[in-house]
Amino acid sequence: MNTARSRIAASLAGATALVLVATGCSTGGGEAGGGGDEQITLSITTFGTMGVDAKYDEYMKQNPNIKIEATNLEGGGAARDDAYAKIAANTGLSDIVAIEEGWLGTIPEDAFEDLRDYGIEDVKDSWLDWKYEQGTTTDGKVIGAGLDVGPQGLCYRGDLFAEAGLPSERDEVAEYFGGDDATWDRFFEVGQEYVDATGKAFYHSPRFFWNSFVNQQKEGYYKKDGETLNVKGNDVLKEQFAKIVEAENDGLGANLPGWEVGPEAKAGDFAVYMCPSWMLGIVQGYYDEGTTDSGWDFANVLPGGAANWGGAFLGVASSSEHPEEAAELALWLASPEQQASAFEVAGPFPSTPEGQELVADTTSAFFNDAPVGKIFAERSKGVVAQVKGPEDSNIQDNVFGPIFDRVSQGEVTDPDEAWDQAMELLDQIVG
Repeated sequence: MNTARSRIAASLAGATALVLVATGCSTGGGEAGGGGDEQITLSITTFGTMGVDAKYDEYMKQNPNIKIEATNLEGGGAARDDAYAKIAANTGLSDIVAIEEGWLGTIPEDAFEDLRDYGIEDVKDSWLDWKYEQGTTTDGKVIGAGLDVGPQGLCYRGDLFAEAGLPSERDEVAEYFGGDDATWDRFFEVGQEYVDATGKAFYHSPRFFWNSFVNQQKEGYYKKDGETLNVKGNDVLKEQFAKIVEAENDGLGANLPGWEVGPEAKAGDFAVYMCPSWMLGIVQGYYDEGTTDSGWDFANVLPGGAANWGGAFLGVASSSEHPEEAAELALWLASPEQQASAFEVAGPFPSTPEGQELVADTTSAFFNDAPVGKIFAERSKGVVAQVKGPEDSNIQDNVFGPIFDRVSQGEVTDPDEAWDQAMELLDQIVG
C-alpha cells in the first residue's frame, strides 16, 4: 500500500471509530491527515446546503499547513454549468468539486483523479453499495466519493393545515395522505381540499412533484442502459404530466419558481414542499437562524412510494497541484462521522449505513421537533438507485423545468399542448 493510501485509510478509520453523543453528532472528527509542514491551499467548490462547509475550520485546525478556499454555488445546475465551462475552457477546476448525481455521468473521466489511487477501496464498504457504484465508471475508475442520498418525505405547514381543517399532527397527516399506500391522486385531492378551504395555493411549483414522480420510476429519462432516452412515447410520464397540468389549472400551484421562494414561504402563500433530505436545509435557510416557530413540520409520507432525489459526490480534479492532500480532505469529508455532522447542520442524509445510524435519534427544532433521522431512515427503505443518463439533469432543468414554469404562469393550459412543447425542447436540447 502506498503512503497516500495508508495515511488516508488511517484517517478515515479514526473518523469512523468516533462515537457520537446520543442526541446527535459531536463536532469532533478525529485526527485527519494532511501531515507535513508545507503550506498548501486547497480549493473546493460545493453547491446548495451540503453541510460540509461547517467542517472546514475543524480540518484546518487539525492540519495547520492546510488552508481551504471555498466556493459555494446556488444549486446543482449552477455547479454543473461551472464545471462544464471550466473543463471546456481548460481553465482548471477547484482541487475538490462537488458533483450531483444527475450530471455525474457527463463528466469526462480524465477530468478527475481515480480515488482508488488514494485509498477509497480500503473503505468502500462504508457506503451503500449502489452509492459507491454510482461514483464508479464502467471501467472501474472511482471518480466520486459519495456524500448524501436523497430519500423524500413531505414538508408541510402544520399551522396552515389546521386552519384549513386538515389534520396537522405528522402521523395523522401521513395517514391522511394514505400512509404506505399514498398516491399522487390522493395528494391532489387533499390539495384541492386545502385550496377550497383557504383560497390559497397548496404548493409553490409543479417542478418538485414532477421530479419526485420521475425518480420513483424503475426507468426515468433514460432506460436502464443509461444511453437510450425514455421520454417520447412514455405513457406513464405523459399521464402524470397531464395530471400536474390539470392541478395547476385548478389553482393548486402558487405560480412561483422552484427556488428562492423564502418570502412567499414565510407569508404562508403555500403549504407543502416535496422534501428530499437536503431540502430541509433549503427550507430552513429561508428563515432567520434559530427560528423554531415557522409552522413547518415533516411527515413520513410520499405520494407514490419511496424515491431518491439527488445526492452528491466529491471528486478530485486531475488538474490539482496537490491531489494527495485534496483526496485526503475529500475522503475525510465523505466519512460516516462527517456525513452525520453535515446532516445535523443542513439535512443531507448520509450515504453510509454507519452515518445513518449516527443520526438515528436526530430531531429538528425548526420542523417542530420532527424525528428527521428516523423518518429519513424509513423513507430510504425501498429506494432503488435509478440509472441516470448523460443528459438527465439537463432534461430536468432545461426541458421540463421551463415548460412547467409556462404552465404555472398560465401560458399553457392544455396538457397535450404542454407535452408537445416539452418534446420540442427535448429535440432542441438533447436531439
